[in-house]
Amino acid sequence: MLLVMAYLKLADKVASAEFFVVVPDFYYGDPVIDVNDPNFNIEVWLKNHSPDKGYEDAKPVIAALKSKGVSAIGVAGFCWGGMVLVKLAGTEDIQAAVILHPGCITEDEIRAVKIPTAILGAENDHIFPADELKKLGEIMSAKTEFESYVKIFPGVRHGWSVRYNDDDESAVKSAKEAQEDMLNWFFKHAK
Repeated sequence: MLLVMAYLKLADKVASAEFFVVVPDFYYGDPVIDVNDPNFNIEVWLKNHSPDKGYEDAKPVIAALKSKGVSAIGVAGFCWGGMVLVKLAGTEDIQAAVILHPGCITEDEIRAVKIPTAILGAENDHIFPADELKKLGEIMSAKTEFESYVKIFPGVRHGWSVRYNDDDESAVKSAKEAQEDMLNWFFKHAK
Protein backbone atom coordinates (compact mmCIF):
# COMPACT_ATOMS: atom_id res chain seq x y z
CA MET A 1 0.00 0.00 0.00
CA LEU A 2 2.87 2.39 0.78
CA LEU A 3 4.30 1.94 -2.72
CA VAL A 4 0.93 2.69 -4.31
CA MET A 5 0.71 5.84 -2.20
CA ALA A 6 4.22 6.87 -3.32
CA TYR A 7 3.21 6.52 -6.98
CA LEU A 8 0.00 8.48 -6.42
CA LYS A 9 1.89 11.20 -4.56
CA LEU A 10 4.28 11.50 -7.51
CA ALA A 11 1.36 11.49 -9.97
CA ASP A 12 -0.18 14.35 -7.99
CA LYS A 13 3.11 16.25 -8.20
CA VAL A 14 3.19 15.85 -11.99
CA ALA A 15 -0.49 16.84 -12.24
CA SER A 16 0.20 19.97 -10.18
CA ALA A 17 2.60 21.00 -12.96
CA GLU A 18 -0.47 21.14 -15.23
CA PHE A 19 -0.09 17.77 -16.89
CA PHE A 20 -3.04 15.41 -17.37
CA VAL A 21 -1.94 12.28 -15.51
CA VAL A 22 -3.16 8.71 -15.93
CA VAL A 23 -1.98 5.92 -13.61
CA PRO A 24 -3.26 2.61 -14.99
CA ASP A 25 -2.90 -0.52 -12.84
CA PHE A 26 -1.04 -2.88 -15.16
CA TYR A 27 -0.25 -5.02 -12.09
CA TYR A 28 -3.97 -5.76 -11.72
CA GLY A 29 -3.78 -5.47 -7.95
CA ASP A 30 -0.60 -7.55 -7.62
CA PRO A 31 2.33 -5.09 -7.41
CA VAL A 32 5.85 -6.02 -6.38
CA ILE A 33 6.02 -4.90 -2.77
CA ASP A 34 9.69 -5.63 -2.08
CA VAL A 35 12.13 -7.02 -4.66
CA ASN A 36 14.55 -7.67 -1.79
CA ASP A 37 12.15 -10.00 0.05
CA PRO A 38 13.72 -13.50 -0.01
CA ASN A 39 10.23 -15.01 -0.39
CA PHE A 40 9.50 -12.99 -3.53
CA ASN A 41 9.95 -15.02 -6.73
CA ILE A 42 10.45 -12.62 -9.63
CA GLU A 43 10.26 -15.39 -12.26
CA VAL A 44 6.82 -16.47 -11.10
CA TRP A 45 5.63 -12.87 -10.87
CA LEU A 46 6.90 -12.08 -14.38
CA LYS A 47 5.03 -15.07 -15.83
CA ASN A 48 1.82 -13.35 -14.75
CA HIS A 49 3.00 -9.81 -15.52
CA SER A 50 5.11 -9.90 -18.66
CA PRO A 51 6.39 -6.60 -20.07
CA ASP A 52 4.91 -7.65 -23.43
CA LYS A 53 1.46 -7.84 -21.82
CA GLY A 54 2.05 -4.46 -20.16
CA TYR A 55 2.97 -3.03 -23.56
CA GLU A 56 -0.23 -4.41 -25.13
CA ASP A 57 -2.28 -3.10 -22.18
CA ALA A 58 -0.76 0.37 -22.62
CA LYS A 59 -1.82 0.70 -26.27
CA PRO A 60 -5.56 1.27 -25.61
CA VAL A 61 -4.72 3.78 -22.86
CA ILE A 62 -2.63 5.78 -25.34
CA ALA A 63 -5.32 5.45 -28.01
CA ALA A 64 -7.96 6.71 -25.55
CA LEU A 65 -5.84 9.75 -24.68
CA LYS A 66 -5.31 10.55 -28.35
CA SER A 67 -9.04 10.13 -29.06
CA LYS A 68 -9.67 12.85 -26.44
CA GLY A 69 -7.32 15.25 -28.24
CA VAL A 70 -4.13 14.71 -26.26
CA SER A 71 -1.37 15.47 -28.76
CA ALA A 72 1.78 14.95 -26.68
CA ILE A 73 2.22 12.01 -24.34
CA GLY A 74 5.07 11.57 -21.89
CA VAL A 75 5.38 8.31 -19.98
CA ALA A 76 7.35 7.42 -16.86
CA GLY A 77 8.19 3.82 -16.07
CA PHE A 78 9.67 2.54 -12.83
CA CYS A 79 11.51 -0.83 -12.75
CA TRP A 80 9.03 -3.19 -14.47
CA GLY A 81 7.32 -0.14 -15.95
CA GLY A 82 10.62 0.76 -17.59
CA MET A 83 10.61 -2.65 -19.26
CA VAL A 84 7.19 -1.79 -20.69
CA LEU A 85 8.15 1.78 -21.52
CA VAL A 86 11.24 0.88 -23.53
CA LYS A 87 8.91 -1.05 -25.86
CA LEU A 88 6.63 2.01 -26.18
CA ALA A 89 9.68 4.19 -26.84
CA GLY A 90 10.41 1.97 -29.84
CA THR A 91 7.25 3.38 -31.43
CA GLU A 92 6.21 6.93 -32.12
CA ASP A 93 2.94 6.54 -30.21
CA ILE A 94 4.34 8.65 -27.36
CA GLN A 95 6.58 11.71 -27.45
CA ALA A 96 8.80 11.34 -24.36
CA ALA A 97 9.95 8.58 -22.03
CA VAL A 98 11.55 8.64 -18.59
CA ILE A 99 12.71 5.29 -17.24
CA LEU A 100 13.58 5.33 -13.54
CA HIS A 101 15.63 2.55 -11.92
CA PRO A 102 14.96 0.24 -14.86
CA GLY A 103 14.21 -3.43 -14.74
CA CYS A 104 15.92 -5.70 -17.24
CA ILE A 105 16.00 -3.84 -20.53
CA THR A 106 18.27 -4.86 -23.37
CA GLU A 107 20.74 -3.03 -25.53
CA ASP A 108 18.67 -4.01 -28.58
CA GLU A 109 15.58 -2.41 -27.03
CA ILE A 110 17.57 0.80 -26.48
CA ARG A 111 18.83 0.71 -30.07
CA ALA A 112 15.17 0.53 -31.20
CA VAL A 113 14.13 3.67 -29.26
CA LYS A 114 12.63 6.34 -31.55
CA ILE A 115 11.74 9.17 -29.14
CA PRO A 116 13.48 11.37 -26.54
CA THR A 117 14.28 9.06 -23.64
CA ALA A 118 15.88 9.71 -20.26
CA ILE A 119 17.06 6.87 -18.06
CA LEU A 120 17.59 7.71 -14.40
CA GLY A 121 19.42 4.94 -12.61
CA ALA A 122 20.94 4.09 -9.26
CA GLU A 123 24.64 3.71 -8.54
CA ASN A 124 23.94 0.71 -6.29
CA ASP A 125 21.36 -1.28 -8.22
CA HIS A 126 21.33 -5.07 -8.02
CA ILE A 127 18.69 -5.30 -10.76
CA PHE A 128 20.28 -2.96 -13.31
CA PRO A 129 23.88 -2.16 -12.28
CA ALA A 130 25.56 1.17 -13.07
CA ASP A 131 27.97 -0.49 -15.54
CA GLU A 132 24.99 -1.67 -17.59
CA LEU A 133 23.46 1.81 -17.42
CA LYS A 134 26.70 3.25 -18.80
CA LYS A 135 26.50 0.86 -21.77
CA LEU A 136 22.96 2.06 -22.49
CA GLY A 137 24.21 5.65 -22.27
CA GLU A 138 26.86 4.93 -24.91
CA ILE A 139 24.24 3.48 -27.25
CA MET A 140 21.89 6.40 -26.66
CA SER A 141 24.59 9.02 -27.19
CA ALA A 142 25.20 7.62 -30.68
CA LYS A 143 21.63 8.53 -31.64
CA THR A 144 21.56 12.06 -33.02
CA GLU A 145 18.01 12.28 -34.33
CA PHE A 146 16.59 13.07 -30.86
CA GLU A 147 17.79 13.89 -27.37
CA SER A 148 18.39 11.08 -24.87
CA TYR A 149 20.57 10.52 -21.84
CA VAL A 150 21.42 8.29 -18.90
CA LYS A 151 21.99 9.77 -15.45
CA ILE A 152 23.32 7.68 -12.58
CA PHE A 153 22.44 8.92 -9.10
CA PRO A 154 25.28 8.37 -6.61
CA GLY A 155 24.78 6.52 -3.35
CA VAL A 156 21.24 5.31 -4.02
CA ARG A 157 19.68 1.88 -4.53
CA HIS A 158 17.09 0.46 -6.89
CA GLY A 159 13.74 2.12 -6.25
CA TRP A 160 15.17 5.26 -4.66
CA SER A 161 12.92 7.69 -6.56
CA VAL A 162 9.71 6.39 -4.97
CA ARG A 163 10.83 4.08 -2.14
CA TYR A 164 12.75 6.34 0.20
CA ASN A 165 12.74 7.23 3.87
CA ASP A 166 11.24 10.69 4.43
CA ASP A 167 13.53 11.09 7.46
CA ASP A 168 16.69 10.56 5.38
CA GLU A 169 17.62 14.00 4.01
CA SER A 170 20.00 12.58 1.39
CA ALA A 171 17.41 10.07 0.14
CA VAL A 172 14.74 12.76 -0.11
CA LYS A 173 17.14 15.05 -2.00
CA SER A 174 18.01 12.33 -4.56
CA ALA A 175 14.36 11.37 -5.05
CA LYS A 176 13.31 14.98 -5.53
CA GLU A 177 16.14 15.53 -8.02
CA ALA A 178 15.02 12.52 -10.07
CA GLN A 179 11.41 13.69 -9.93
CA GLU A 180 12.43 17.18 -11.09
CA ASP A 181 14.51 15.68 -13.92
CA MET A 182 11.42 13.73 -14.99
CA LEU A 183 9.20 16.82 -14.90
CA ASN A 184 11.75 18.89 -16.83
CA TRP A 185 11.97 16.16 -19.49
CA PHE A 186 8.21 16.21 -19.89
CA PHE A 187 8.14 20.02 -20.07
CA LYS A 188 10.76 19.89 -22.81
CA HIS A 189 9.40 16.99 -24.87
CA ALA A 190 5.72 16.44 -24.04
CA LYS A 191 4.15 19.82 -23.36
